[in-house]
Amino acid sequence: DKPDEIEKYYPISADEDEKEKTYLSMNFVTGESNNLELSMAMGMLDYILMESPAAPLKKALLESRLGKDVFGSYNNHLRQPFFSIIVKNSESERKTEFSELLYSTLEKIMKNGIDKKLIEAAINIIEFHLREADFGSYPKGLVYCMEVMNSWNYNGNPIQALEYETSLKKIKSALTTNYFEKLIDKYLMNNAHRNLLVLSPEKNLAEKKAEMIRRKMASLKHGLSENDVEKMISDTESLKRKQSTPDSPEDLAKIPSLSLDDIQREAEILPMEEKTESGLTVLSHDIFTSGISYVNLYFDTTVIPKEKIQYLPILARLMGEISTEKYHYSNLSNEINIHTGGIGFANSNYVEDSDDSTYYPKMVVKGKALSKKLPKLFELMKEIINHTKFDDKNRIREVIQESKSRMEMSISEAGHSVASSRLFSYFSQAGKYNEITTGLSYYKFISDLERNFDERYPVLVKILKEITAQIFNKNNLLVSVTQFKDDYSAFADSFSTFLEGLRSASMVTHDYQFELSTKNEGLLTPANVQYVAKGFNFKHLGHKYTGSMAVFSGIARLDYMWNRIRVQGGAYGAFAVFGRSGNVYLGTYRDPNLRESLDAFDQMADYYRQFDPEEKEMSKYIIGTISQLDSPLTPSMKGSIAASRYISHISQEDIQKNRDEVLNTSSGQIRDIAEILDAMMHKDRYCVLGNENRIKEESELFGELVKVFE
Repeated sequence: DKPDEIEKYYPISADEDEKEKTYLSMNFVTGESNNLELSMAMGMLDYILMESPAAPLKKALLESRLGKDVFGSYNNHLRQPFFSIIVKNSESERKTEFSELLYSTLEKIMKNGIDKKLIEAAINIIEFHLREADFGSYPKGLVYCMEVMNSWNYNGNPIQALEYETSLKKIKSALTTNYFEKLIDKYLMNNAHRNLLVLSPEKNLAEKKAEMIRRKMASLKHGLSENDVEKMISDTESLKRKQSTPDSPEDLAKIPSLSLDDIQREAEILPMEEKTESGLTVLSHDIFTSGISYVNLYFDTTVIPKEKIQYLPILARLMGEISTEKYHYSNLSNEINIHTGGIGFANSNYVEDSDDSTYYPKMVVKGKALSKKLPKLFELMKEIINHTKFDDKNRIREVIQESKSRMEMSISEAGHSVASSRLFSYFSQAGKYNEITTGLSYYKFISDLERNFDERYPVLVKILKEITAQIFNKNNLLVSVTQFKDDYSAFADSFSTFLEGLRSASMVTHDYQFELSTKNEGLLTPANVQYVAKGFNFKHLGHKYTGSMAVFSGIARLDYMWNRIRVQGGAYGAFAVFGRSGNVYLGTYRDPNLRESLDAFDQMADYYRQFDPEEKEMSKYIIGTISQLDSPLTPSMKGSIAASRYISHISQEDIQKNRDEVLNTSSGQIRDIAEILDAMMHKDRYCVLGNENRIKEESELFGELVKVFE
């Protein structure tokens, strides 16, 4: 039987090319969410078929050139979980080809069987993460509470989500049986509860929808009586009064709260001991990690000349994703996931605490494994660093296409990050570096590379080989290891062997200096909302960072910006960020407004010039700030944060000083910061990413208008 077909459209700009902008998605309903074994198994199947570099279905879809990006999705947070296979950057007329290739490939997989190494890798990586239980800054208990809702919401056993051992044991039978092939047969090949979604671009769709709404509203207004109109006006004025009226002290007093006496005054000391191994600095963090060792290798990338720094994120993306001399990329992925908790490469930047014009770009190689597996972890790291091959043109093309595609999705979902990054590039050297290597400038760079890939491939390979040889050098390496102290000797032995194969050569470093200019750009997209950012650097105005600025950020976010930007303005989110480097931005998230939000930013200083809360209210804001400072940290986060402070020259004394400043913040200091904010707002640096027509309507605000997507 053919699946139900659904055809929908999404908006693109009038001058945007419609070619290769269609999404094709085959979607299957797969049982119910209170079946823990099935949910866990389908999540693994998503990895096996679609997410691993060795994934056979993903490989077949990519090789067919049906689209430029392919990915899977499994959502088990509904009563009826669904499994999706998605091709991005395709054409609607290729939907039949997509469906036929999908099913023929699944049939081959069932007939020939799934590589047991791939199954072992999938089971190991999922089990590693389950036992590690590293949820970043989210409290473990909160995450577990959300997990139990998957079954509890639908009358299932809430505890079963935490009792994964029994289900995991059953799934491990797949190592010797056709367990996953049976799942494919039942839930993908012979599942009538499915559909094919074709999501195509349509020019001016946003404008058409806006016009429909205008006509509908005009029709509704035409049908209203004079009394109806007057009542709506009255109700709106009443709502605005409620929105702008503060809660009464009596109501606020009813809310239970901590006192400042309940707060620990001493800042947490993150363990770190500076050691030396084979002449290199090793930052050792003695923390109980349940037998896991977290290893971070920081390679200085200032050895790369300025004109080549945009190739650094490409190199980071390729490492571990393409073949080496010993392993095909699919086998390499399996080896990593069978023996370790993962190996990743990232192009990162660490800013000097007292000077945003001084920063330390690094290529960070992160790996984690059980301590007994450290020799294998370092063996794989060395293989990737020393023996990656840049000769598979099609594979490199696939990775670059996927990188561009994922950036496009990120821009659409996190426009505030793009706008703030662009803003900082107007006045900050560190901000300019970050924007070139992670922001819109980098997206433009990789888009051009992808569009002209065949022509630029020879030069790309040449540069990648050059910068690989320059970066991965023991003479520009700093190491951080987070583990229980009893495991350090295992690390030292494996690390010593790793160093024996690492290049050692003299280095020449570069001091990057970028030309900065105030552009005040409007970044044009077909989105229906805006992301508005405005800011400056207070250190450029002669001020120093204090902990009270963190308190001000919290007050602004929960008071003025909450009411003015979110409640009254209708934005989904609002931010006030004061960085240690001096960079500050006020920002909005999914904002229906533009000029109104810029005006609200400009008027914030006047609001806080009158700031004079009662003692209990001030204490509430301070305690809220402390809750941000004391967010839960996993062992790996503690090690990484300690290392980043070391690189940026932030001492424990600095951390304690800022904490004391937070705890001692007065309303007078908040009023003083309002003056600093006012001076920054008068510098008139801003950037807006949002709806093309809305930005063009306010074109006089902008120095330049930039089309985001081609």
